[in-house]
Amino acid sequence: MGLTEALADNDKRASIVAECATLIDDEVGSKSGLSSLPLKAGYAAVKGIKPGFIPHVIEHLLPEFATKLDPIWTEGVSSGNASKFFQDNRSRVADALLSVTDAKAKNAKSGLVRSTYDKLRGTAKKHVEEAVPRLSKVLERYA
Repeated sequence: MGLTEALADNDKRASIVAECATLIDDEVGSKSGLSSLPLKAGYAAVKGIKPGFIPHVIEHLLPEFATKLDPIWTEGVSSGNASKFFQDNRSRVADALLSVTDAKAKNAKSGLVRSTYDKLRGTAKKHVEEAVPRLSKVLERYA
């Protein structure tokens, strides 16, 4: 089963959204040093737009993320260890996810979201790649 199929189950979908929100919180929280300050400030600003904004965005983006990730995950399943394959191909995974967020950011209604995304986009791939091991564990549970 791929992520697209898992999202068809409302209970699984709710769990995936919750786990992805926690994953993002944990990933941002784990960053340290001066270079993490813009990321943490930007995330706090976007998170403060309204309660539940991050889970709402995840819920909205998941179908497109699933469409982009399923082929990579399927290759991983064929390799015998989907999670390891995902981690070994973290650059492809990051590019797939960022292709979705790049398109969405261009059309974001919120100027705060658009400007924050634009400011952080230069380092986004590195951060997304670092989150792939956690993401692969989420997918392992549901896909």
